[in-house]
Amino acid sequence: MPIVSPTDVDAGLMMFWGLLSFYLLIKLAAAIRVVPTKSVCIVERLGKYRATLGPGFHTLLPFLDKVAYTRDLKEMVFDVPPQGCFTRDEVKVEVDGVIYLSVVDPVKASYGVVDYTHAAIQLAQTTTRSVIGTLDLDRTFEERNLISARVVDVLDKAGLIWGIRVHRYEIKNITPPTTVHKAMEAQVTAERNRRAIVAKSEGDRQSRINLSEGQKGEVINRSEGEMQRMINEAQGKAAEVLAIAQATAASIEKVAAAIEQGGGDDAVRWQLADAYLEKLAVVAKSSAKVFLPADLTDLDGLLRTLDPQALVRGPAPSS
Repeated sequence: MPIVSPTDVDAGLMMFWGLLSFYLLIKLAAAIRVVPTKSVCIVERLGKYRATLGPGFHTLLPFLDKVAYTRDLKEMVFDVPPQGCFTRDEVKVEVDGVIYLSVVDPVKASYGVVDYTHAAIQLAQTTTRSVIGTLDLDRTFEERNLISARVVDVLDKAGLIWGIRVHRYEIKNITPPTTVHKAMEAQVTAERNRRAIVAKSEGDRQSRINLSEGQKGEVINRSEGEMQRMINEAQGKAAEVLAIAQATAASIEKVAAAIEQGGGDDAVRWQLADAYLEKLAVVAKSSAKVFLPADLTDLDGLLRTLDPQALVRGPAPSS
């Protein structure tokens, strides 16, 4: 049997104590914890939950205490992988999304579920399939907010047990099959063409309405202008007749006033005689035969029969 020298024994003991010291240093260093802001550490003592360490400096009991979990309290974002979903009208679509959540109870998040992120993603997928199964294909593109709200509501109820809070769930893509996609594009193109035709027809109709309104306005303006012109002419003629009548009345009044003065009757008779002779000269020049109910040679007799006052007053009214 080999002989172990004291030197070898001393070297082995030194190595043992060196390794033990190194192990103790590691344990002592692990017992000192500095927790950053928005993070917590779940501490177990001999396998049992003991405390939750918040941000700051902490010391643990070596060999007895252990940091079992470290939880981040900041809001986190997780992608929900694409999955196939059938709509109510039996069309398969692929849907993916994004979950925004945060840990509100680190103890429940550590002991209430094995992996809260995986659980939240799976529950979001199953809820999305259930909601899309109640909608037609056309409504799935319109009801994104409804789907998101339903998923958030279900995840909030589960989050009470898991110690998490789901802030939002957003659907990124809803991808229908290629054939359905082409049919939808054709439908969109047809709808766009229909709107263009309707817009053009509305423009033509409005153009015709505007043109007819303009023509109507022009006719109305012309008729109003013609009416105003006729009114102005009528008012001018009425003013002219009124002026002539007023002048005639004034002249008659002056003649009557002159007759009433001394010698007025003789002046009127001489005036009538002068006019009578002028008219008689015109009749004498004419080649036509004229029969008068009076003796034209007896001028004095004719003048005596004239009453200047009667000429001014006018003919007496018939009984």
